[in-house]
Amino acid sequence: MFWTFVATVFCGLGAAGIALGIRTATRNKAPKWIIPVFAGAGMLGYLIHGEYTWYDHKQAQLPEEAIVVDTERDGILWRPWTFAFPYVTAFSTVDTKSISYDTGNPDVVRFTLYRFEQKVADAVSHRIHILNCQTRELVPLGSDGTPRVDNMKTLNNGDALLNTVCTG
Repeated sequence: MFWTFVATVFCGLGAAGIALGIRTATRNKAPKWIIPVFAGAGMLGYLIHGEYTWYDHKQAQLPEEAIVVDTERDGILWRPWTFAFPYVTAFSTVDTKSISYDTGNPDVVRFTLYRFEQKVADAVSHRIHILNCQTRELVPLGSDGTPRVDNMKTLNNGDALLNTVCTG
């Protein structure tokens, strides 16, 4: 986060430098207000670029065994352009090395699901789940290892999570 702040400030300074160059090239006929406008636009442009490239950057950092199974795109009220051009704010991956068939039923699979969220500081959480490939029932496990049946959900036939875990 500190380096993002430093980069934002330098983008603003660079854009302000471009505005100073424009004023010099026009022999100061360009208005003075162009300098802070360029500085603000440079900083805002850098932050918007960071938001829209966050997902690609994080995906490039994932190991080969991590497969993305879900993405979330949201429009945010204080960023009105996101309603026209939404960007990925969160995504979930399955660690294929964590997939195990440790029960007596070969249709029941245990795996670790990771969730990455773009916030002020990136957030990563993980949870172990059990999936019945036959009935498509997904159940998270609690911290004590017991199934949280109250959080059970049924996946659709074409769900990427179902296809990754059950056919992988």
